[in-house]
Amino acid sequence: MKRDFLFAYYETPRGKLLRDLEVDYMQSAIVVSCKQTILQVGGLGWENEFIDCTLYTNYTILDAKNLGYQGARKIRAKSYHLPLQSDSVDMIILPHILEFDAYRFQTMREVERVLKPEGAVVIINFNPWSIWVRYQYLWDKRLADSWKGHFIRRSRVVDWLKLLNFEVTMVSQFNLDSIKTTHFKMSNGFSLSATAYGVKAIKRRYNLIPLTPVKNLNPRLALASSAMTSHQLKKNE
Repeated sequence: MKRDFLFAYYETPRGKLLRDLEVDYMQSAIVVSCKQTILQVGGLGWENEFIDCTLYTNYTILDAKNLGYQGARKIRAKSYHLPLQSDSVDMIILPHILEFDAYRFQTMREVERVLKPEGAVVIINFNPWSIWVRYQYLWDKRLADSWKGHFIRRSRVVDWLKLLNFEVTMVSQFNLDSIKTTHFKMSNGFSLSATAYGVKAIKRRYNLIPLTPVKNLNPRLALASSAMTSHQLKKNE
């Protein structure tokens, strides 16, 4: 997992605009209370811009290199092997982590495992169709040498979430040309020129209700039929 490209991109003019949009997005996406548990997988270093680490005491950053805001609580571990109990986290944030994770689907399985039922996951990825991300910055030798990731389509992320019994509630895109974030439903509005996108989903847990055999299907009808027969016999006599 190597994210040097990401941090170098944030230092570019367009990267700084993207960072500002992602800060606004994260501020609106974090809707859990300060008493609930939030886990961010992959440190950025400027988490204090979208969350108050002194207020959210149960906010934790998990990063293999111990990256992240100094004032936040941290865990040094791999994203595909979370050292947390199952069903123990209320919200998980994945900021540009899946693109640089060779075990990305195992990471998604771990996210599903540790997230509580009805808990939320927020994912931010680069848009693979963005010309600025795919070509202009990748042609820069300093950035290209550090690139050890794979662009992931928004539709693929949505498919992974559905496979893991998540319900996608909102998809957002970050447009640097118009300097705004757009929120929309799954079937409408996605722009190929967007630099990055965000996906928010809820973990659902469906319980099957077992069907039990019905005993004595209609005993009352049988008794009524017997009583009527005996009454007819007496009447005929």
